[in-house]
Amino acid sequence: MNAGDTDDRTTWTTPAPALAAVAAGGVALGIAAIFAADAPSMVLVGVAALGLLGLAGLGLRQRPRVTIVPGAEPRLVVRGLTGPVSYTRPQILRARITHYRRLGRKTPMLELDVERPDHDDDRLLIFGRWDLGANPEELFEAMLRHSLVHRG
Repeated sequence: MNAGDTDDRTTWTTPAPALAAVAAGGVALGIAAIFAADAPSMVLVGVAALGLLGLAGLGLRQRPRVTIVPGAEPRLVVRGLTGPVSYTRPQILRARITHYRRLGRKTPMLELDVERPDHDDDRLLIFGRWDLGANPEELFEAMLRHSLVHRG
């Protein structure tokens, strides 16, 4: 890392205000389901409320989503539903930024091919702005700075 480098961020996660907004939407839909005029409306709005509350709970469970642990042997820690999983440089097989079209515009996504530490197979991890709370290119650049991946 350069001495003049001000970007020493090592943790990326879905912003708490975004998760709070999703949870508030779920609560609002839950209240709307209670006051729905007919049974089908109550079920549909209730399912939507549960979906939003589940998404908020999932986002809270996975905080912080990605962490870089610097040092002599840096590692990438990815938090999922079952808890955190650490990946060392040899376990990160490939990292790249890809752009997908969404709603008429290109959206960057970080794709990581990793070797799972407790299994004999590989895994594809995909991170977008929602997961990281930042542009995925920022995480990729930080991984380059910490020698977790190489450009190319």
